[in-house]
Amino acid sequence: MGLEEDTMILNKMSELILSEMPKAEYSSIFNDFVESEFFLIDGDSLLVTCICEKSLKKGQELHFFYLVERYLVDLISKGGQFAIIFFKDAEYAYFNFPELLSVRTALILHLQHNSTIDVRTQFSGCLSQEWENFLEESYPYFLIVADEGLNQLQTHLFNFLIIQSWAMKVNAVLSSGQTPDILRLYAYFMPSKYNNQMFLKQNKKKIENAYKALIEQLKECRVSAFKPFFGNLRWNNMMEEAYETISLLKQLWPEGSDIRRVLCVTSCSLSLRMYHHFLENRKKTISDQKTNIQQLLAAPACHRQRFSARLLYFIQVEKNCLSLQVMEDLCKLHCLSVVFRLHLPLSQRACTRVITSHWIKDIQTFLNMKNCCDYFILNNINIFEFWNLNLIHLCDLNDELLLKNIAFYYENENDQGLHLNLGNAIMKDYEYLWNAVSELVREFDVGKPFPLRTTKLNFLKKNPLPIKDTSKEKMPNLGFIPVSSELVDMFVGDILKDLPFLKRDDPIVTSLAKHKEFDELVHWHSHRPLSDDYDRTKCQYDEKSRDPYYLRNVQKYHVFQRFYGSSLESVSSKIIVTQDVKPKKNSEPKSKKANVTKAEIIARENKKRLFVKEEQKEENKWNVLSYSIKEEMKENLNSGIQSLEDFLKSCKSNLVKYQVEMVGLTACLKAWKEHCRSQEEGETTKDLSIAVQMMKRIHSLLEKYPEHLQEQDLQLIARCLKYLGFDELAGSLYPTQVAEDGIKEKKKKKYSVGIGPVRFQLQYMGHYLIRNERKDPDPRVPDFIPDTWQRELLDVVDNNESAVIVAPTSSGKTYASYYCMEKVLKESNEGVVVYVAPTNALVNQVAATVQNRYTKNMPNGECLCGVFTREYRRDALNCQVLITVPACLEILLLAPHRQKWVKRIRYVIFDEVHCLGGEIGAEIWEHVLVMVRCPFLALSATISNPEHLTEWLQSVKWYWKHADSIIEENIASKRNVGNRANFHKDYFQMKQSYKVRLVLYGERYNDLEKHICSVKHDDIYFDHFHPCAALTTDHIERYGFPCDLVLSPRETIQLYDTMFEFWEGWPRAQELCPENFIHFKNKIVIKKMDARKYEESLKTELTNWIKNGNVEEAKMVLRNLRSTPVSSSENMIKMFPLLVEKLRKMEKLPALFFLFKLGTVEQSARAVSTFLKMKQERERPPKADKEAHDMANKLRKVKKSIEKQKIIDEKSQKKPRKVDKSLIYEAEHNNLLKNLEKNLEIPQEFSYADQKAVDAEILQMVFDRVKFTRKDRCPDVLEDEVKTYWEMYISLIFPCPK
Repeated sequence: MGLEEDTMILNKMSELILSEMPKAEYSSIFNDFVESEFFLIDGDSLLVTCICEKSLKKGQELHFFYLVERYLVDLISKGGQFAIIFFKDAEYAYFNFPELLSVRTALILHLQHNSTIDVRTQFSGCLSQEWENFLEESYPYFLIVADEGLNQLQTHLFNFLIIQSWAMKVNAVLSSGQTPDILRLYAYFMPSKYNNQMFLKQNKKKIENAYKALIEQLKECRVSAFKPFFGNLRWNNMMEEAYETISLLKQLWPEGSDIRRVLCVTSCSLSLRMYHHFLENRKKTISDQKTNIQQLLAAPACHRQRFSARLLYFIQVEKNCLSLQVMEDLCKLHCLSVVFRLHLPLSQRACTRVITSHWIKDIQTFLNMKNCCDYFILNNINIFEFWNLNLIHLCDLNDELLLKNIAFYYENENDQGLHLNLGNAIMKDYEYLWNAVSELVREFDVGKPFPLRTTKLNFLKKNPLPIKDTSKEKMPNLGFIPVSSELVDMFVGDILKDLPFLKRDDPIVTSLAKHKEFDELVHWHSHRPLSDDYDRTKCQYDEKSRDPYYLRNVQKYHVFQRFYGSSLESVSSKIIVTQDVKPKKNSEPKSKKANVTKAEIIARENKKRLFVKEEQKEENKWNVLSYSIKEEMKENLNSGIQSLEDFLKSCKSNLVKYQVEMVGLTACLKAWKEHCRSQEEGETTKDLSIAVQMMKRIHSLLEKYPEHLQEQDLQLIARCLKYLGFDELAGSLYPTQVAEDGIKEKKKKKYSVGIGPVRFQLQYMGHYLIRNERKDPDPRVPDFIPDTWQRELLDVVDNNESAVIVAPTSSGKTYASYYCMEKVLKESNEGVVVYVAPTNALVNQVAATVQNRYTKNMPNGECLCGVFTREYRRDALNCQVLITVPACLEILLLAPHRQKWVKRIRYVIFDEVHCLGGEIGAEIWEHVLVMVRCPFLALSATISNPEHLTEWLQSVKWYWKHADSIIEENIASKRNVGNRANFHKDYFQMKQSYKVRLVLYGERYNDLEKHICSVKHDDIYFDHFHPCAALTTDHIERYGFPCDLVLSPRETIQLYDTMFEFWEGWPRAQELCPENFIHFKNKIVIKKMDARKYEESLKTELTNWIKNGNVEEAKMVLRNLRSTPVSSSENMIKMFPLLVEKLRKMEKLPALFFLFKLGTVEQSARAVSTFLKMKQERERPPKADKEAHDMANKLRKVKKSIEKQKIIDEKSQKKPRKVDKSLIYEAEHNNLLKNLEKNLEIPQEFSYADQKAVDAEILQMVFDRVKFTRKDRCPDVLEDEVKTYWEMYISLIFPCPK
């Protein structure tokens, strides 16, 4: 019964894994330019994958180690952070493959001693407790494992590992089918799903029993595999024999040696001793068996069958066993092969002949015995710890092909008189090794080193063709056709000189010659003009058409684009006027006073008057609104503060803003005092949101408007700080106020927030902390005051330089793009800016934004903005700002008949340039970046190695600088001989810089905090996820904290508190306490940069804990920071509406949901729509639908009556009574319409949209624009789908009852 259960659970495991394999996603396991996750590699899977490599020949261990190292080096070069795991139980799977036992052991030792790779061998099996603990602590992202082993038993072991990894929420990546490229490694990724996680939990006992049974079966295989070699010697006996042999060698070679010599001598001596022991046992067995034969012959017939099998076995053994002298000869050849490997360079070994003959069966048996002895020796290598043993050549312990060549020579060629001169060095080394073997084998004499062959037995089978021979047929005259190309010669360098080329008079070459001119602007066979994907792309509108229908559509398009752009950003449109740069004339320099004209003086004075007027206007506006805002803050502080914030956003006068902030501070202080007084005795919980708003006002006043603060203002601020319990800060700001304040000591607790000022600001005001901003305006940017790094971007554009710009999302890096566009638009009507975006959606957004931002009077046939994508194009070649995707720009750059347009390009802007390392289309980004000759801006938020990227792009620019200098020299030489060249005008009319700058800015404007969403008890819960919880002590010790792992101020405080909690004797606890930290000391306003310094100090301290031996304390800190999310089997589409509803209750809407499949997006939207409709139907009164139906019928009748009365009034003279009747009808109509709208009005709880944000007319315009964009549907289905989307969208904003 147990065996059947074990077989059944093994089959279930196999079926589960096989069912998941077709669903596995073939994708990159690395994200280029982003730090790699820590992962694991199963060492046995790595071994099996490399052993099964097609290019690997049997016995070529050096090639095997090369395959392993090549794979691992590739992982490391791609940023892989991993550890290799070898399980002890996995070793049992190789006892049926003796040649791999020593290879596996040598691989482990090689990786441990000759590399820096983390190799773990302490785990007994994948179901052990220590392995489970390791997974919990190391937190790997995935495990690379094989899906098939060398036999069925090893495949089951891999299945156990996959199942257990899934149960521990570790994803599985298959080692087979992997494909590397320069930046990525593609593999089959099988995620740990909920059902897969539950499989082990539901069948835990059965799986454990099946695993134990499998290991027992593998152990039995070990016994059966070793018995033919070692007879009655047990495993421990062999280990003792190996240990004894190594100990004797240490005495023989006290000076130490190389691992190849050591293994050769010890393995040969141990193998000969074991074989001698085997032969001795055989003799004894044969003598005993003779007696058994006599007994068998004398025994009755019924008993003979019992002995027959044993009798046949021993007869076979006696027949197949070779003499000890034969094995000694084989060991001599092996020693000679080791000496060859010590002396021959790898280049000569690579020229070794390929011997196709196989070993005879008995020799193969002895070689298997020797492989086992190699394994025993390598397993006892640890006793060489205090001996000078060189382990560098662990990867080259055996070379079967070389051994076969030596055996072939002595069996065939040596007898034919072909003498091999070994040389003195090789002969001495060989004698040294064989003499050592003789010393170690003390039981019998193994003979002298020479001659090498004392027996006549052939070790290799006789094949018709033992050596691979090349064909002797006459080869045709092959070679490359000679061509002359400066570009090819420059690219390949000296490689071509070593390649075979045909002569120009060769018949093959002359037959290809065609005396016909070639023009690259036409097809070579038809002479028709060349076409490309640009011509084949659908043109949305015909630019040259004068048809009113087309012109009307173009007008609608521009109206919609401006509307779309205005919805994306609230920026007023700017009129661009071309500023032609006039050539400077040689005139006398003017004085400095002449630089300031009278018009400029007048303009400056007008600007001052306008500023005063605007300030007065703002003050009057505040005077009008101040009373209502004050009253609103009295009734509801949060609502009043929101109104106050809205006014501050629209106000431009600092004086008025200062007055507004003072009013807000006064209201907050009053609200705080009232709140604290209203608390009952013993109640300690306070509404700290009031205190947060108070401190926020104090921050603004002290940092933004210090020049307006008066003494009474400072006194008020000090009083506020005093009420919050921040006495020291109040005293540092206004000492007199602290002495004169009337707050009694007994009441301090009542008003105090209960924590220090630094902790309060970090814990509750993280998102309000002020950044370090410059206060000096830049005349190039009138809208706002740019930061230092943003000014550097403007300088880059002004100097016609290139730049790689790496800054977080929404930090302002895109502003440089618009500044660049504006600069080119102002220069002339000829220059072109190309904006390259990765997706069509982003292309459409940028195009709409550009059309909304800028307006310019263009010449006939030209326009400001154009679009070119694979799907459509519009004004692509007759615009000044082209928005496109990389593939389309590549088409234009490579098209010979588009080069006139290419010469007009002044700047190229690459947005999201990290797509250079993407899985799809990365090579196109690389092509375009290399081909662009003008300056460029490369924007990204997620590049982790920007220095490397900038260095590469700079090398490209140096190449183009060299190429342009050659072109200039050629133009100059032609000009000197009287030729007129227009090339210079095209390429050098605007002198560019070839410098590529790197502009870095790492501070986000808003801190991001992570939360894990989980389902518990049919409800949605959000658990805060501390970023440090994703790390392990091993990761921090090896790589430190990732550069993109940033903590919010609240998370920084949480980290300190956890560190303080789990190490009571922490020496730096007081020094790093928030209130004592040096950068916070006596600061009223804590800035973001101060919080960032505190964060870095804590990270450094935690790293020092690990490096200085306090690893357990650090582990406790990281473990305590982790949350424990609950997995659920619930359908995510079903739970999605509950997620949105939960966010609504938490006041976290609007929200963005990132779903990576279009079908999932549509299903989720439909689920939300259905949820709202059902919710509305439940809450809607029962008679509401009937009342609405009745009112709609009455409304229809009244409308008909109004139309009828209108006709009557037009035909007859208007009488007062009839006029009154018309008015009655209209009043009734309006009343019914109002009641119907009220009946159909949807309460806010049945919609997630802002009903005031957009009206039905705008919605209709949007849907008219997009309803025909889905080209993957037939017309009827498309129409129904658009209606569905329309209904769904309306239901989200204005849900309609059925």
